[in-house]
Amino acid sequence: MSIELKATMTGEKAAGGDAPTRLARPEWLKVRLASGDNYARVKGLVTGHKLHTVCEEARCPNMGECWNAGTATFMILGDVCTRSCGFCNVKTGRPEYLDTDEPRRVAEAIRTMAVKHAVITSVNRDELGDGGAGIFAETIRLAREARPGITVEVLIPDFRGDEHALRVLVDARPDILNHNTETVPRLYATVRPQAKYTRSLELLERGKQWGMVTKSGLMLGLGETTEEIVEVMSDLRAVSCDILTLGQYLQPSREHLPVHRYVHPDEFRMLKERGISMGFRHVESGPLVRSSYHAAMHIS
Repeated sequence: MSIELKATMTGEKAAGGDAPTRLARPEWLKVRLASGDNYARVKGLVTGHKLHTVCEEARCPNMGECWNAGTATFMILGDVCTRSCGFCNVKTGRPEYLDTDEPRRVAEAIRTMAVKHAVITSVNRDELGDGGAGIFAETIRLAREARPGITVEVLIPDFRGDEHALRVLVDARPDILNHNTETVPRLYATVRPQAKYTRSLELLERGKQWGMVTKSGLMLGLGETTEEIVEVMSDLRAVSCDILTLGQYLQPSREHLPVHRYVHPDEFRMLKERGISMGFRHVESGPLVRSSYHAAMHIS
């Protein structure tokens, strides 16, 4: 299979190759600064309830757009992750405690914000017996109590492959079960050193078997080839994954993996068309797409 690869290449050493210089972002990848009245309101609510959002922790380029629309992706289980992925801006270490009041505060923020579709994600908590699945389930339950009729999407870790932990979460019946594969198998040792590609696929397959609408996403520009991207898309469809997100990886700091290439919007459009032809129900594909971008549209 041969696919034309349109990209702006960097020469800096990355997960998949070497190059000598750091690349400036192309004009079509400019991000607006977060601002606006509703942005300030949401930020005040998040701060006031002592909550974390992946929007802030991951420096999401769509934070201003989403927060001005009154939506945010809540990050539960604290802000310290037990894993050290090469792309992620969340702090790494051993969390000092488990905040069991967090689900209540998330639900209260959801009620105050009048959220219609909530996205709930987390850090990895590998030191916990259930990986935090119980806190996820409680957050879903309280969110629905706070906002009857709300739809809930969860973006979950792999729970180290623990089937019981996943069952606890699935029994809370989120409307969408999202788990990102993030990159292609060849790059896992660098990009997701404590994760396993096959384990992520097994989680999505198990979720589908248990009646979930499933979703996954990849970051592009870490050194993968277009052929490898399409192979991962095929693997996801083989486990009946329903929804796919594809976005450009942006280096959060000089300590993180560098961008190997900036993927042109034409390639993102091509991949979206390819995904739809494969049978994905929805494909969000573009330079600034992130896991929860336009998430409310994926329910139907």
